[in-house]
Amino acid sequence: MNTHTFETLEFDTILKEASHYAFTEKGKETVKATRPSLNKRQIERWLEEVTEAVEVLRISSSVPIHSLDDVLHILEYAGKGMYIRSDQFTKLLSFLDHCTKLKRFMEDKTYAAPTISSYAYSIEDLSELEAEIQRCLRHGQVDDYATKELQRVRKQLQIQQTRLKDKIQHMAKSAKYKTIMQEQTVAEKNGRFVLPIKREHRNKINGAIIDQSASGATLFIEPSEIGEMQEEIQMLRMAEEHEVEQILYYLTGYVMEQEHALKIAVDTMHQYDVIFAKAKYSLALDATAPQLNESYLIDLKSARHPLLGKDAVPLTIQFGEGDHALIITGPNTGGKTVTLKTIGLLTLMAQSGLHVPADEGTSLHMFQQIFVDIGDGQSISENLSTFSSRLVNIIDILRETNDHTMVLLDELGSGTDPGEGMGLATAILEQLFEKGATIFATTHYSEMKEFAEEKQGFMNGSMEFDIETLKPTYRLLLGQTGKSQAFEIAMKLGMHPTILRRAHQITYKEDREFDVEEQLLKQASMEKQISVNRYARRKPKQQEKGDQKYQQGDNVTIMATGETAIVYKGPDEKGDYIVQVKGEKQKINHKRIKLHIPASELYPDDYDFDIIFKSTEYRKTKKQMERKYVEGQVLHDEE
Repeated sequence: MNTHTFETLEFDTILKEASHYAFTEKGKETVKATRPSLNKRQIERWLEEVTEAVEVLRISSSVPIHSLDDVLHILEYAGKGMYIRSDQFTKLLSFLDHCTKLKRFMEDKTYAAPTISSYAYSIEDLSELEAEIQRCLRHGQVDDYATKELQRVRKQLQIQQTRLKDKIQHMAKSAKYKTIMQEQTVAEKNGRFVLPIKREHRNKINGAIIDQSASGATLFIEPSEIGEMQEEIQMLRMAEEHEVEQILYYLTGYVMEQEHALKIAVDTMHQYDVIFAKAKYSLALDATAPQLNESYLIDLKSARHPLLGKDAVPLTIQFGEGDHALIITGPNTGGKTVTLKTIGLLTLMAQSGLHVPADEGTSLHMFQQIFVDIGDGQSISENLSTFSSRLVNIIDILRETNDHTMVLLDELGSGTDPGEGMGLATAILEQLFEKGATIFATTHYSEMKEFAEEKQGFMNGSMEFDIETLKPTYRLLLGQTGKSQAFEIAMKLGMHPTILRRAHQITYKEDREFDVEEQLLKQASMEKQISVNRYARRKPKQQEKGDQKYQQGDNVTIMATGETAIVYKGPDEKGDYIVQVKGEKQKINHKRIKLHIPASELYPDDYDFDIIFKSTEYRKTKKQMERKYVEGQVLHDEE
């Protein structure tokens, strides 16, 4: 597999979406780093894990997963010889509590998830460590009763602090100091009790100056009568700190004795986080576990492209029994490119142990390589790309392809002379087929349909088009060639049968009668429908359809297919815009497109859009007419 394939099929986007369901940062990174496997047993185990996790989530969506980063940092910190701080022990206690809950949670789900529930057995019983930490700590601090020595020191400290406070409060209220104090309150500076004395009375009190006010008018003095008491308290505090440190070193040593068990618990918690993230993503996609085969069978049942959401039209295809190449034809924006992407992306997902958005019974072959050449306008530069840029990619594909390869080719041979492009496309397909590749290719060349019809191992397919609604259905029909709907559409829109008969004779070198009465009946039906639509448009608040929503040059996404187009002009009174997709202009309603990149971010203010939307001949004629008048020269607009 290569990065070009992952990027084109948006596999990394899928992994990023799935990673959002992981609880820990480590879990998110693992999901995003997932890559397809070629080991059938490993893939099937991955899929079974996700299937069981889905069943667990249906029973209870609250899985006790805990953050792992803090625990790993704590173990690394302690491994360097430093003691674990009280606040770190609080986080470690939370992790140990979640380990206990996770074991209990999974043990209760053995009936629904026999495989993944057994993973919890690897988490050792750490209840003694948890109990000892809880005994020594309370509310995030080392508890008074952690040791007898700490209990003794803190009791003495409390007694001395009470005596000191009473002593200095008594001094502050005495007549001796009342007149020399700035205010009748006891202050605390740098952890020591002091009296606020007026500067001019400094010599009337025996003691040490600890601090002074900003103006210097007040001196904060520690009377000598309480100096010894405060020194004793300071010694008790140092003894307390020493004892607390010893207790933390003791607990740290206890933790490091269980380092191996803790790391296994972290790894198990991480494994569950990844599995349940995939399971949550499966539920979000309404996905199922695909079957894996080694017989080159692609059997998709109501498969949906995972990034299209509710807009995705289900794809059903059973291909590979006797045929190894499928040539798909159909109208622009008919779903051909989405079909290719869906087949490729779901194959990548399956081989990565992810459920796929398809019905039960879906089966996919495991490929060593998937090569892609899809110029679907996902980049604004596609409209300006050259034939050679795609040809370089094709040459690489031809070089690397073997009989364990899937190749996805979109509009093979486009971008050059139609005759040469068709010939080159046919030769490339023949070579890929000879090398044993499984091929899915789309084309507009009618000759390719005949080639696929006659060539052993090839099959035709087409994207269905509803002639009544004049819209694609996005359904893939196997064994059928995509017929040109031009004459049927023209007749439906009211073109005279005489013109249609002549057009058919020119195209196919044979006569065909177009039923005038049938055509008139269809035209009348259409006019009636148009009349109804016009009446509907007269309703209030519909005028906003014609409001300017997109500008010329805006890069927009066609929501039904995921293709990217460039806005040429519009909207009309129906809210329709003319957009350019792969060099062809189409009319599409504003509701079916959304802004991708505004023109202001892509082009300078004075950019000549004729470069994109007009032919070389048109631009040449326009320049000639701008320079001078040429009799008989006419500039025909290109729509």
